[in-house]
Formats: sequence, structure tokens, C-alpha cells
Amino acid sequence: MTEEQQRVRGYLVAQGAKLTPAAIVDKIQAATAELAAAAMSVPPARWGERPEPKEWSGNEVMAHVLAAHGYFGGGVLAVLDDGPLPPRPKDQGVEGAPLRTAEAWLALLTAERRAFFRRVLSADADGRLDRTIEHPFFGPLNWRETLLFTRLHDLDHAEQLRKTAAALK
Repeated sequence: MTEEQQRVRGYLVAQGAKLTPAAIVDKIQAATAELAAAAMSVPPARWGERPEPKEWSGNEVMAHVLAAHGYFGGGVLAVLDDGPLPPRPKDQGVEGAPLRTAEAWLALLTAERRAFFRRVLSADADGRLDRTIEHPFFGPLNWRETLLFTRLHDLDHAEQLRKTAAALK
């Protein structure tokens, strides 16, 4: 694990233990608002276009965000409901993603997160912290740490979308 990955993991562990699930959800919602604003700043006519060959288009970024939510959010729900963890995806959710508008991707994310947040907020905040969800960079995270990771993930991709928007204007 790199020094930066250790720093981020330390943040997730410390803040995941300190913050209530409701406080984490509030932070995620603020980050998701940034993600939405950044997605909407990408020119619609160029939404499916990559700014550089090795960079993702706005469409690919949002496909990845939804795929990541499927894995990490699905992992949180599996832990809370004492079910099996979802399998690790073989790719990043970008490959073969359907072309949707920013609005359509955001509507899907909002719908998925609405139900997800309801379940998280009804959970015992200190329950099931012994089960973990594997993160490829930050190692095993309990459900609260994984929940907080969602905030960082949204913020990271909001920045990526802002750069995409600037490059495509």
C-alpha cells in the first residue's frame, strides 16, 4: 500500500469510527451534489467523448460510479443483512456501458442511493463491524468505512468530470 493509500485508509478508519451513519450519509449527499454539478457541466453534445484517448468520457465516469456503488453499496447491504458479499467486478464498469445522458445516470444513482440510505440509516450503527468489504487499494473496510469511501469516490469523480468538462469546452 502506498503512503497515499495508507493516509486515505487512516482517514476512512478514523472517521468511519467517529462519524454516525447519518453524518456519513450527509457527507455523501454533499459529495453527490458536487458529482451531479460536475456531470452537468460536461457539454451534452460531447458527453460520450473522451477528452484524451486514455481518459474516460462523462458517460464512462458515471457508468463507473454506478458500477462501484453496485459493488461497495451492495457489500454494505450484504453485511447489514447478513448476506453474501457481491463478487468483485472484473472491470471498472466502463467497458460496454450504455450511452445515457448525464441526467439519466444521475436519476439512476439517485434512485439506488435513496433505498440504500434508508437501509443504512435504519441499521445498528455499531453492528456487524467485524465483517469487511475488500477494497482494491485500501484493503478490508467495515461497512461504515466503506460507506464513507463512497463520499471520497464521488468527490474524486466529480473532479474528473470537471476536468473533462474543461477539456471539452
